[in-house]
Amino acid sequence: MKRIVLFVLTNLAVVVVLGIVASLLGVNRFLTANGLNLGALLGFAFIMGFGGAIISLLISKPVAKWSAGVQVIEQPRNADEAWIVETVRKFADKAGIGMPEVGIFEGEPNAFATGAFKNNALVAVSTGLLQGMTREEVEAVIGHEVAHIANGDMVTMTLIQGVMNTFVVFLSRVVGYAVDSFLSRGSDRSGPGIGYYVTTIVLDILLGFLAAIIVAWFSRQREFRADAGSAGLLGRKQPMINALARLGGMVPGELPKSIQAFGITSGVGKLFSTHPPIEERIARLQAAAA
Repeated sequence: MKRIVLFVLTNLAVVVVLGIVASLLGVNRFLTANGLNLGALLGFAFIMGFGGAIISLLISKPVAKWSAGVQVIEQPRNADEAWIVETVRKFADKAGIGMPEVGIFEGEPNAFATGAFKNNALVAVSTGLLQGMTREEVEAVIGHEVAHIANGDMVTMTLIQGVMNTFVVFLSRVVGYAVDSFLSRGSDRSGPGIGYYVTTIVLDILLGFLAAIIVAWFSRQREFRADAGSAGLLGRKQPMINALARLGGMVPGELPKSIQAFGITSGVGKLFSTHPPIEERIARLQAAAA
């Protein structure tokens, strides 16, 4: 329940902030007496599309810590925590990035990396992952998450999401205006009518699904690269293959929506899944050069 409330409140706050920014810049007044102002609409779509994605990226670390209950390891309390921190440090040095914060959270097997900047990120692993895997397999999973950071995946996915959001907002309103103009021919009514609002809402939903499919495709390619990145950091691919095989027999724990794309997931629909099937990931690694 805490995660749901946080997700709703965060998104509501983002929408309010972006609405205020659009109003201050005047780009929310793209419907004029002379028709549709495409320049203002593009500015509105850009602010709403990229603004939400960028704000979500910038607050990803604190939101992830709070919603997943991550306990950041400031000072290792035992040998396991010391090993996790040292493993992250070793991979970060090898990948040429700053040392990420390292944390542990309670739950079923999962892990994730998040953060707006390569040199100020967070790597977190669950207690279920630590208990259900060998150290070599956990090491491979940590390498996978560090590879996400080194590849700049968080920023890349934000940019892709921003482009898709902008496309949805812009196109739905252009088509909505065209439909409304067609329906109101011969009428002396000024301003948008029901045709505009209905068409815009319907297209926001339909184009939103299309955008989600495209974003999910990019996310799946990113997972293949992170698997290969883990193999590169370890110097061999077998530990990552073993970790994936182990994960295939586990039920990944649920992560907050804001960081699901950077965790472990079993996927419910291939088109919308942010992660490829485990079998495909193993096959891709096996086929890769040693």
